Amino acid sequence: MSDAASAILAVVERVPRGKVTTYGAVAERAGWPRRARLVGRVLAGLPPGSRIPWHRVVASGGRIAFPAGSDAREEQLRRLRREGVVAVQGRVDLRVHGWTSPESDLDRLLWDVGGEN
Repeated sequence: MSDAASAILAVVERVPRGKVTTYGAVAERAGWPRRARLVGRVLAGLPPGSRIPWHRVVASGGRIAFPAGSDAREEQLRRLRREGVVAVQGRVDLRVHGWTSPESDLDRLLWDVGGEN
């Protein structure tokens, strides 16, 4: 497994139950900024039955990336619902269900990243 794939999977494994993050955020946290498609390729290559919580990763804006009506989309929505994550019209509200890692919370507190303080 490549260093990039290992880093990406390590980030995805940390996404807590009931939360989601985006492909771009995973890439950033894994040290591969602007490589959201790489995250998608790594997750698409997971073997069946993998315990990696791939379903907690969504496209920008909280959008479910799989095509409407596809088995993958239905599986992702089913898994998210089981964790209490609601998707309305194929979109998860990141303000409610979005995950921020402890590192990004610390940055926000120390440096006022995002202008929240």
